[in-house]
Amino acid sequence: MTPTCTHLNGIRVLETTKHYCEDCVKLGDSWVHLRLCMSCGHVGCCDSSPNRHASAHFHVTGHPLVRSIEPGESWIWCYRDEVIAGEVTP
Repeated sequence: MTPTCTHLNGIRVLETTKHYCEDCVKLGDSWVHLRLCMSCGHVGCCDSSPNRHASAHFHVTGHPLVRSIEPGESWIWCYRDEVIAGEVTP
């Protein structure tokens, strides 16, 4: 059986105008890829980045869903269920 996400009904934020990791900017650090929290709109860096701010945000807030905001990517990741939960459609 393929694991599924049960948190998609909690999506509140689909888009952002931010194209930087908020926490890395505060630290004067850099990032690799960006993730948007679909609960509150926080933009954090991915797990390939040194600081892993998107994952840290999940651990602090419990907000389960992030989406990639990289050009050409539309996938949604659920931290709680550890699955690709779907895609953002235009």
